[in-house]
Amino acid sequence: MGGAITGSRVVRLEQDMCVSQGPILVVEDVPNILELVAVTLRFKGYQVVTASNGEDALERIAEQRPALVVTDILMPKLDGFALMYKLRTNPDTNSIPVIFLSATYVTPEDKEFALSLGAARFLEKPVDTEEFLLTIAEILTNGIDTATEPISQEKFYQGYLARLESKLHHKNSQIARTERLLKSLPEEQKPAFEALLEDARQLRRQIEVELNELFAILDEQKRLG
Repeated sequence: MGGAITGSRVVRLEQDMCVSQGPILVVEDVPNILELVAVTLRFKGYQVVTASNGEDALERIAEQRPALVVTDILMPKLDGFALMYKLRTNPDTNSIPVIFLSATYVTPEDKEFALSLGAARFLEKPVDTEEFLLTIAEILTNGIDTATEPISQEKFYQGYLARLESKLHHKNSQIARTERLLKSLPEEQKPAFEALLEDARQLRRQIEVELNELFAILDEQKRLG
């Protein structure tokens, strides 16, 4: 996150933040990013609660209803897309605004699917601090329209499967390119690319886990019905 907030926009933004809105729930599995987002919001006067994945987030929401959820998408246990769908299909939580922050799901199709689930905004990482805080203030001040019906379970699973398969294909291509490149790099350059390769493999493992879980759900639905 970067970028300074200056001038009259600061005054207007801080006036908005003085209004009691309840806690903001930040959901992120990478500890340093979670801390950065939480500290940024707390510094501007917001009450913040945190969760490391979608399952933790559902527990926090049950304990204390947040005014807003800010969530990553690619997370273990329950990712941002599944969390969003659960919130929108539950009458007790379907009016809670959700902002997606993502560095992985950033294609137009990813954003379209996120917004079809009922997300208020979709911001790419790294997030500009001014844009982030203005978005927070606008949503808390003006609210969002939650009158539209949530998408059907079938459409959710179809869209979710398409996004996961697309992301896995992209990650496999990225890994293959890096592996080929490593063979020709000078020794002194290899450590940096080996670290990138390991990060990419870890993300691929996460995507594969989510795909396997989704396939199991779809197989169970076919069996039952």
